Amino acid sequence: MKHLMRIVSEIEKAEKILVLGHVMPDGDDVSSVLSLVIGLERIGKTVKGSIDYTIPWFFYELEEVKKIEPYESLIEYEPDLIVVVDSSSPERVGRFLPLLSRKRTCVIDHHVTNTYFGNVNWVDPTFASAAQMIYRLNMELGVPYDEKLATINYMGIATDTGFFRFSNTDSRVFRDVYELVKLGADPHFVSKMILENKRVEQFRLFAEVLDKMELDLDGKLVYSYITYEMYKKYNCTDEDSSGFVGELRSIKGVETAILFMEYPKGKIHVSFRSKDWFNVSEVASKLGGGGHPRAAGVTFENTDIFEIIKEVIPLTVSLMAGGKSGISKTFKEDLHR
Repeated sequence: MKHLMRIVSEIEKAEKILVLGHVMPDGDDVSSVLSLVIGLERIGKTVKGSIDYTIPWFFYELEEVKKIEPYESLIEYEPDLIVVVDSSSPERVGRFLPLLSRKRTCVIDHHVTNTYFGNVNWVDPTFASAAQMIYRLNMELGVPYDEKLATINYMGIATDTGFFRFSNTDSRVFRDVYELVKLGADPHFVSKMILENKRVEQFRLFAEVLDKMELDLDGKLVYSYITYEMYKKYNCTDEDSSGFVGELRSIKGVETAILFMEYPKGKIHVSFRSKDWFNVSEVASKLGGGGHPRAAGVTFENTDIFEIIKEVIPLTVSLMAGGKSGISKTFKEDLHR
């Protein structure tokens, strides 16, 4: 509670505020940035919000998403205070990174791998989503909620719990969404926007992911990849593969799923998911990334996707099963082509 109140104090003292999310934004990130921007506007603050990355197209079914401005439009903006949400390390804010060293910064995050890079840090991994923390902050600030804000805030909780399927779904999650629905949140709209809004090209791309899929450790580990050429073949971008790793994890008997994604050329993002016991953030952290015990990731620049596979799969197998060799025959053929 004291960390929340310190954030409140910083916001009350500031007039111009910049709210930042992380690169490769997900529903919790978009929700947290937007919920706080709208909340601060409603209490009379001058506020801008930004994510230095392309926001997936389907989020624009919420017209308020247009409030999240691109980096280029905020180069001249000089805030009194920066609030970084849902980001475990400073590099996650993209090109805004140099600004953090010049401006007073608050961090609001729920990742266990957070590096506490703000002047004031409210980091609490017991929350399933950053959106829950923003909800509490808005309540403390006296922000009035309507159907739009309640729905946007709800979205972050729903998406970061896998629509209440993940192991981070606890009684506090249900209490929070109960309150938000009472305030007007529309769960049907959110689930339709996120879950029932796929392009045909995405399914064709996912068919190739399944074709490249390999199982290891007696079916406990599944992994696959998407090259840049595969994305281009189906007129897709990395936005279109969001959720694919979760589908791999859904396979019966699988504990850990890994998806390697190359977009753009030479930039490799590795997404990790687990079901019950394996801490994927341990793997991601060893590789320079971070995240949660059941969902984590890491990004590599200017490299080859198959070189990254050669590094990541043996490390994961070693941590899961004590050092067994872990690249399948099919993958070895790709690695040495």
